Amino acid sequence: MRAKISYLITAAVLVVYFILVGSRGVLLIRSGTVLTVTFGVAVLILPVIGLWFLWKNTQFVRRANALAAELDAEGALPVDELKRTPSGRIDRDSADEVFARRRAETEAAPNDWRSWFRLAVAYHDARDTPRARKAMQRAIALHDGKTVEA
Repeated sequence: MRAKISYLITAAVLVVYFILVGSRGVLLIRSGTVLTVTFGVAVLILPVIGLWFLWKNTQFVRRANALAAELDAEGALPVDELKRTPSGRIDRDSADEVFARRRAETEAAPNDWRSWFRLAVAYHDARDTPRARKAMQRAIALHDGKTVEA
């Protein structure tokens, strides 16, 4: 729940920022000189890109959460079996051990979105966020029935 609240606050702050930047771009365009119109258009492009990125990221999070809810309903969510240091951080060797099992599970069933979801969690636990995101995108695509190439 705390993560959702943080995400919503961050998204709201970004939207306010995009509105402020966009209004400055409009003011520059209204000035009417070639230079200010050029800068105004350039300034307006930034919030458009930011809103697109925010939208795509929000879609990704919602779809990943939907997969998690479906796995939870099936009783198939990955169990947190990781050892932790006294400070609470995940032990690297423990994460590597779980990751190896999840990778083998995914290699055995490459078209199963559930195994890709669990692999994404293992990548995240191993602090490999780019690969975690790619594995989750693959899980989402497989769940949606899309053809995924290796």
